[in-house]
Amino acid sequence: MKTVLNATEVRQSWGSFIDTVTHDRPQFVKRNRDTFAAISVSQLRTILSAYTFTAKITEEEDGTFTGSLNEISDIIAFGLTREDLKRGLAENLIEYANEYIEEFQLYSKAPNRKSHSPYILHVLVKSDLDEVINLIHA
Repeated sequence: MKTVLNATEVRQSWGSFIDTVTHDRPQFVKRNRDTFAAISVSQLRTILSAYTFTAKITEEEDGTFTGSLNEISDIIAFGLTREDLKRGLAENLIEYANEYIEEFQLYSKAPNRKSHSPYILHVLVKSDLDEVINLIHA
């Protein structure tokens, strides 16, 4: 990495650091052996915009709908209409995202879940349920 700030420098100019991250560009910081990136939520949303969901929907014999997400197949829902189904998928996705971030050390390393990380972050940076619903293509 070209420009890596020292953690001591960052602490000494915290306000300036936050202003740069928020209004200008991401920053990389090194503290001892650890290096991390600081990025604004706006920039993160842009980076994660490619991570959307595709719903696999089945219309049942009784006219209701069952669906799952291709990207995270454990997320399933049922609905009386397609819109109800998408809402249910989004609600379940938010619940899973909160669980994932709480258990990040475990889930981000699990072979069957580690690829979910960017999708989960995209869900977590959304402001409300409707924004999460709009991530689901059906």
